[in-house]
Amino acid sequence: MNKALITGITGQDGSYLAELLLSKGYEVHGIIRRSSTFNTGRIDHLYQDPHINGVRLFLHYGDLADSTNLIKLLYRLEPNEIYHLAGQSHVRVSFDVPEYTGDVTALSTMRILAAIRETRLKAKFFQASSADIYGKVQQTPQNESTPFHPRSPHAVAKVYSHWATVNYRESYNLFACNGILFNHESPRRGETFVTRKITSAVARIKAGLQENLYLGNLDAQRDWGYAKEYVEAMWLMLQQEEPDDYVIATGEAHAVHEFLGEAFSYAGLDWHELVEIDPKYYRPAEVDLLVGDPSKAETKLGWKPKTRFKELVRLMVDADMAALRQEQKGGALA
Repeated sequence: MNKALITGITGQDGSYLAELLLSKGYEVHGIIRRSSTFNTGRIDHLYQDPHINGVRLFLHYGDLADSTNLIKLLYRLEPNEIYHLAGQSHVRVSFDVPEYTGDVTALSTMRILAAIRETRLKAKFFQASSADIYGKVQQTPQNESTPFHPRSPHAVAKVYSHWATVNYRESYNLFACNGILFNHESPRRGETFVTRKITSAVARIKAGLQENLYLGNLDAQRDWGYAKEYVEAMWLMLQQEEPDDYVIATGEAHAVHEFLGEAFSYAGLDWHELVEIDPKYYRPAEVDLLVGDPSKAETKLGWKPKTRFKELVRLMVDADMAALRQEQKGGALA
């Protein structure tokens, strides 16, 4: 039985990846931080699945700042595959907590790579890189050869992680891959991220529970895909004969105001009347345009995005509306 270890298993990507690996018969282990409240909502349903029933899904307390614990965990579990998805991933917040972002996003990658080497595991390693490493883009669309120009502490940390992965691959012959993931969304996206902030607001405004939505730069353009499909690309990278780095994207760019227009109009609302600009959401250094060229992934991995922009926006709006109805129903019963 294949055995995988996932950091960030309770996040959007980690939960979808856990589902995928379990469906393929893997034994899945995840690292979670100890806190006073549980943060496992995105994966709790997996324990209810009669085909899984918790038998092949295990969670372990740990912290990406604790290299000793990482080494002990690798010795004990001996995973075949390691997927490193955890980190401080919010770009705007990274300006407020730059040192913390560097520690948990950049140095955590080095700690895991060093732990793999220390334990002499033959595990294959995936590192979730980010399109933000391109920042002030040097060419459009961006591919695996496009120079990096990071524009936030988050992006700087991701550049460190990216090159650390390449360095360990070249220096120690580790099977280590970077997935340069462009923006990928889903109903499981955190509500502080702009897409989910929009779809959640649409549901609440439609229900009369919220009056306005406050956002920052509406002209920024991003390449938005469906997270559930992007984790398939992660898995495919580790099934290849040789490790490599891949851009995972749709090849289409859409502005934030386009996302607004699609989400609000789908609910029969006019965003121009309900959205206000708040300067506090602007970043000290903006990234105007990110759009990826997924040709290499299509050719070598056989991976292609299936869910396009309009469909993605609508499935997120539908999910938030359904969740709100369920929440109100539960409140009424209480």
